[in-house]
Amino acid sequence: MDINALKKRLGQLQITNNRTSNLWKPSPGTTQVRIVPYKFNKDNPFIELYFHYDMGDKFYLSPISFGRPDPIEEFATKLKTSGNGDDYKLGKKIEAKMRTFAPIIVRGEENEGVKFWGFGKMVYQELLSIIADPDYGDITDPVNGRDVVVEFKTSEETGRSFPMTTIRVKPNQTPVTENPDIMKTLKDTQRDITTIYQEHSYDELHKVLNGWLNQDGEEQTDATTETTKTVTPSSNDLEKAKTTTSDVSSAFDELFNS
Repeated sequence: MDINALKKRLGQLQITNNRTSNLWKPSPGTTQVRIVPYKFNKDNPFIELYFHYDMGDKFYLSPISFGRPDPIEEFATKLKTSGNGDDYKLGKKIEAKMRTFAPIIVRGEENEGVKFWGFGKMVYQELLSIIADPDYGDITDPVNGRDVVVEFKTSEETGRSFPMTTIRVKPNQTPVTENPDIMKTLKDTQRDITTIYQEHSYDELHKVLNGWLNQDGEEQTDATTETTKTVTPSSNDLEKAKTTTSDVSSAFDELFNS
């Protein structure tokens, strides 16, 4: 029995369970939530993270989220600037996509503490527009902020290939809670979102890219695997990648909301 392999798998499962318990995904219908200040950046409750989606059956947090180099992003940039139309499309598919997160409490579930709600560009722009409107102001203020009603419709309900999220800000200003004990718990238990998503090293992501480009020849290499051969992408690799990559732009929201 390989004890080290079992320990590694246990760690992976624990990371997954930890992530699930700290993230919130809207259920079909409407849910009332409150965006609260982010404990680790009190000036801005919104956390912009970038992910590579459709790299096999996994998604990967991009180091560009923290201003660090990313080999997958570098490869995507080369494809987009090669002058070839097919290369450009493939580069757009594998480039890192932004996902914004905000710490929230779900009304009626305050005892579960702060969770992170992840949303796409349209919801993010709408939230920023509302906060910039002097008639609303800082809706995240713990005392004079406002709740947000989130309506989620599945792809079956929308008739599209992806679900849809819409928001509506409540008109009345209300405190997060009037119970000081609950407020203290919300502050004390808030997580740093960078502990929820695992950041891989440059070399690990390079192995992921090589494994993805050679997915027909060998099983895709996990980012934590120690041994893999280094491959220079060829035209055949690109052709295989083009034929096996699905439509990212419509699937990304579904990944986080399904």
